[in-house]
Amino acid sequence: MVGYFHSAGGQIPNYPSPTTRPNIVWITSEDNSKHYLSLFDPNGVETPHIEALARHGLQFTRAFSNAPVCSVARSTLITGAYAPRIGAQYHRKLQTVPMPQDLKMFPEYLREAGYYTTNNPKEDYNLEKSASVWDESSREASWKNRAPGQPFFHMVNIGVTHEGNLHFSRDFIDTLTLVTDERNVFVQPNHPNTEIFRRTNAYYRDRIRLMDKMVGEIVAELEDEGLMDNTFIFYFGDHGGVLPGSKGYLYETGLHVPLVVYVPPMYRDLWGIQAGEKVQGFVSFIDFAPTVLSIAGVEIPQSVDGVPFLGYDWYEQKDHERNVSYGYADRFDEKYDMVRSVRKGKYKYIRNFHSYLVDALRNNYRFQMLAYQEWENLYRHGALNETQSGFFQLRPSEMLFELESDPFETRNLAEDPAYREILSEMRQLLNQWITSMPDLSFVPEFEFLQKGWMDPVEFGQRNQENIDTYLTIANLALGEQDEVRKPLIKALKSGDPWQRYWAMNAGIVLDENNRRIIRRIRNITLSDPIPLNRAQAALYLALKKGENPTTVLLNALYNTKYPAEGLQILNLIVLMQDWSEFLIQGLASSYDIIVDTQKLQTAVREEPQVQRRLEYLGILD
Repeated sequence: MVGYFHSAGGQIPNYPSPTTRPNIVWITSEDNSKHYLSLFDPNGVETPHIEALARHGLQFTRAFSNAPVCSVARSTLITGAYAPRIGAQYHRKLQTVPMPQDLKMFPEYLREAGYYTTNNPKEDYNLEKSASVWDESSREASWKNRAPGQPFFHMVNIGVTHEGNLHFSRDFIDTLTLVTDERNVFVQPNHPNTEIFRRTNAYYRDRIRLMDKMVGEIVAELEDEGLMDNTFIFYFGDHGGVLPGSKGYLYETGLHVPLVVYVPPMYRDLWGIQAGEKVQGFVSFIDFAPTVLSIAGVEIPQSVDGVPFLGYDWYEQKDHERNVSYGYADRFDEKYDMVRSVRKGKYKYIRNFHSYLVDALRNNYRFQMLAYQEWENLYRHGALNETQSGFFQLRPSEMLFELESDPFETRNLAEDPAYREILSEMRQLLNQWITSMPDLSFVPEFEFLQKGWMDPVEFGQRNQENIDTYLTIANLALGEQDEVRKPLIKALKSGDPWQRYWAMNAGIVLDENNRRIIRRIRNITLSDPIPLNRAQAALYLALKKGENPTTVLLNALYNTKYPAEGLQILNLIVLMQDWSEFLIQGLASSYDIIVDTQKLQTAVREEPQVQRRLEYLGILD
């Protein structure tokens, strides 16, 4: 392993003409973490074409998507900016947001420098794209259409590993001839080792083999055109996945991606790179855009959050200094959540801001996979062990993992006194990052869409103090009972609705049965002007006092005029309908909550993500 990131040893070059700039190709494969390639993991399969690229360049052993889902990850890649800072953090956007005023999608900077930019074919951004980003973006887009001698940036997406390929029937998987031996295939420890899981694992590894073959075909085209001496080739997964509990979750299987970069020989000599080197320093998706600009000799905008890991302004940095990566998970389709993570070295810290939710809260698309369905069925019948059951149970507010001994994050060390100092350090690191953006998810999505989406960055700066306060209130969930009671009551009485919202979120996970708090929250169910707050208060009383939340939840749903607010309330309804018997002590069965779609506001009822929730509930008109 190399022990450092090399220094390019100079300023951004003054290329005499655009034709002297190097070409850059990105090859992405969908929905696969590093765990399925033997180049990165002993439980993966051989990928000879990707391995060949690594032999002639660099293999990055610690590369991370900042988000575990396509649109948010790609919004991060195309901007070099953290999605929760620029308002691009929700998957399946209800509204595209404008680019920050001081930032463009990076291919636009390349075009201004004389590059021909092409994308084939997937974009999936949560941001408004200008007409100046791509020369062509389509299934036919190719570098071959550029002017003679013109440098190019080309991005190609390989979809054969996408999640949808695992939405097969039982007949399909039973009759399929597999290349990977299902008898000996690895099944991660939080999954049941059943026939369905083994065959799903084997089939997915077969898809990885197919993807590698397609990578080889793209490289062969470049070789046939004599372009390898001046073309950088990046291969990486667009985020983790896609076995259950990976895509959509901030575990390593959702974030840790394979990354290799083929470096042409003259640049290896120029930058002191040895072919086949393995780089241990952390790189994240925020770093990819500035890296491309650096390789191309284009000035990097100051508003980019990332730092280049190759190129002409690639500064020397020790591996142990480049050792932090952040992650974010919010709404995925119709399923709400808010989770943040930081990995530093071998430690991973996950903060569940809605810890009253279970990871298994239904996502219609994801649960088309037989493995998901079987996993849930086994849990409901008591057939899983403790490790396998965690996906279906309430999550702690904080989770801390030591990844060298526990790579699949099955042993939470957050309450272990031996790790108290590390927990404190990681907590502080995450809090500093959240406030530095600031993180726009501390304002509920529907409120953001009303007041912030026209200029998310400005909205965040204007509300910096409020967001800092919301984080402080949310973190009351981490304090001692006697210390947090007074600030919790104060926040519940606040005239700011989101202070009340975060106080209830924090209070749900505390072992608090204070009469003043209960009385205050009961009043919120009756009189709060925000329907979401009334719903949140009903959830609190259900989980803490066993009170039936049905009437309050439904009234809140019928009274909102905002689709995103209605969707968030519907998530609480699905949680109570599916999981309340497991979450509320003494409850014999989950609540049967019948939504009358005719009572929904038209804008709420017609929102596609709301319709997904209604379809799951079996009541879509």
